[in-house]
This record gives sequence, C-alpha cells and structure tokens, in this order.
Amino acid sequence: MEFLKIVRRRSFLSEVVYTVLNIALAVALLVIIRSTESIWFAFGLIVLSKWRVLAVRPRYWFVNVQANLVDLIVSVSVVIFMYTTSIANASDGQRLLIELVLMVLYIGWLLFLKPRSKRVYVVAQAGVALFLGVAAIFTVSYDWAASAVILLIWVIGYATARHVLSNYDEPHVVFLSLVWGLVLTELSYLSYHWTIAYSLPVLQTVMIPQAALIISGFGFLVHKSYDSYFHYEKIRINDIILPLLLMIGIIFVLLVFFNGVNTTNI
Repeated sequence: MEFLKIVRRRSFLSEVVYTVLNIALAVALLVIIRSTESIWFAFGLIVLSKWRVLAVRPRYWFVNVQANLVDLIVSVSVVIFMYTTSIANASDGQRLLIELVLMVLYIGWLLFLKPRSKRVYVVAQAGVALFLGVAAIFTVSYDWAASAVILLIWVIGYATARHVLSNYDEPHVVFLSLVWGLVLTELSYLSYHWTIAYSLPVLQTVMIPQAALIISGFGFLVHKSYDSYFHYEKIRINDIILPLLLMIGIIFVLLVFFNGVNTTNI
C-alpha cells in the first residue's frame, strides 16, 4: 500500500510539473515576443523545449523528429501569429487581447489536445496543424520565393498525413504521406500566385488566408474518403457527402461572397 501511495504521489507531482511547464512555455513565448519584438528568440525557446527529441541515440533522431513535427508546426505557427500581431497596425490593447487569446489556445493545445491518442483526437491534431501551418506560411510569405513556400507546405502535408495514417493499420504510410505532400504543393503553388486573406469581424488585425481554409476543407474530405475506404474497402457516398458539401460550400462562399468584402491581397 505504501508503494502504491508513492507511485500515485509521483504521478500527481509529474502531472503538476507537466502542466506548469507547458503553461510557462506559452507565457514565456508571449513575454519574449512582446518584450523583444523578435521572432527568433521565441523560435529558440521552442527548439529548447524539444530537447527530449534529441536526448536519445542519433539513430532515433529522425524518427523522433517526424513524430514531433505536428506539434512543432503548431508551436511555430502560434509564434508567427503572435509576432505578426505584435507588429500590426493596431492599438496596444487590441494587440494584447489577440496575443492573450493565442496564448490560451496554445495552452489548450499543449494540455488537452496534444496528449490525446484516440483516433478522433489524432485527426484533430493533424487538422489543427494543417490549418495553422498553411495560414502561418501564407501570412508571412508574401515576398518569399515560390520554392520556399512549396517546400514548407510539402513538409506540412507530409507531417499531417503521416500523423493520421500512423493511427491506422496502413502499410504504405510513407508513400501516401509523400503523395499528400505533393498534392498540397500543387495547391500551394496555385494559391501563391493569388493569395487572399480575410479579416475577422471583431479582430481586424487577424487575417485568415483563403488557401488555409480551402486546403483544410480538402484535407477533411480526403481523410473521410480514406477512412471510408479503410473500413469498407470502398468509398461510401454516405460517409463523404457531408464533407463534400462542406468543401463545395466553403469554396462557393469564399469565391462568390467574400472576395470583395474584408479581404486583403497578401
């Protein structure tokens, strides 16, 4: 009984330490960006927070890096959004509000969504990484070379597909992940030459790139198609009709109703 009490005490203490460190990471990122107005110190902190990835034999580094890519994409994206908010043309109070919202959402990612291992949560993790990663890249890449944008989008596509497929009994994880990355590079290349962003009604300084919405909707449709085929060896129309209608609806609404309202070419 004493041994069980010690184990429980250590488990509780570990949970407390884990929670405190993750909250401290999110707060530190906000403090660094607001105090230095530099994105690189925040990136450095994220890299330091991943020290366990390389705290193994070198032959496991590549595997660990791949396993942590989704979390890294989300973390880097949050830093980018905090930084672009800190230099936005808005009042300090509005910028602080947006940054606090981003910090709270990041804490939610670290404490509630990221640790989950059920398939529905794994898919949600990949979806968040896909949307945030694409949105972050198109937010800051207006003067980048097309090759850099395409390469980064490919990494996001590969990482998110691998994250989802690894949760299935799929023998061709790497190949399908590479294919999905290639599909996203084609979409990103088209989007690169016609990049439109939408400002939110309340937070005018927050811009949502059109490419992130379309690619995320398409990714959801592809996942539901794969999930249907995986379980039934065919794509059932009942399984994909709602995602398909959602995808068509997103594209129709964005292209017809929102192209001239609250939009910015970036």
